[in-house]
Amino acid sequence: MKLVLASSSPFRKALLEKLHLQFETDSPDIDETPLVNESIESMVKRLSESKARALIETHPDSLIIGSDQSATLNGHVLDKPGNYDVAFEQLKAASCQSITFYTGLCLLNSRTGKAQTVCEPFIVKFRDLTDNEIENYLKTEEPYNCAGSFKSEALGISLFESMQGTDPNTLIGLPLIQLCRMLKENGQPVI
Repeated sequence: MKLVLASSSPFRKALLEKLHLQFETDSPDIDETPLVNESIESMVKRLSESKARALIETHPDSLIIGSDQSATLNGHVLDKPGNYDVAFEQLKAASCQSITFYTGLCLLNSRTGKAQTVCEPFIVKFRDLTDNEIENYLKTEEPYNCAGSFKSEALGISLFESMQGTDPNTLIGLPLIQLCRMLKENGQPVI
């Protein structure tokens, strides 16, 4: 079966390339509006599956990978900042605090219509950040399209005190340990 990544994210594509698998990418077009009273865990699972299901017609006989991520700081959902000012405020608020990332993952077998879906949490504790450190970081890396306003796979790691989770790839947006398990269960082991 073909493997399809339902994403236009260069970060997710780079993560999947680490597994040395042949795959295609295709960008799903779905409504990502949260449902009323929907928990963040339910939302990322629903959106992951919706992204995969959006490609079922154009990719028959495929295993389609959908993923979605959201983050919270003190109970507030963090969006991608989009610009310097919002990113500065997000990192200022994160200083000495923890951000919890929730990454939804779905592996959909388009032949059977069966989907496996999980939500993988990952917690990042930030050290005490000065305004100068935040400014220098943002001017160096410009992480304005990243939830939480940092790139953990690059200089953003210098902002942290600790990380807690089962798979560091989850933080970047694609839980590879869970994906390897799902692929194996679908008769497509990675190695």
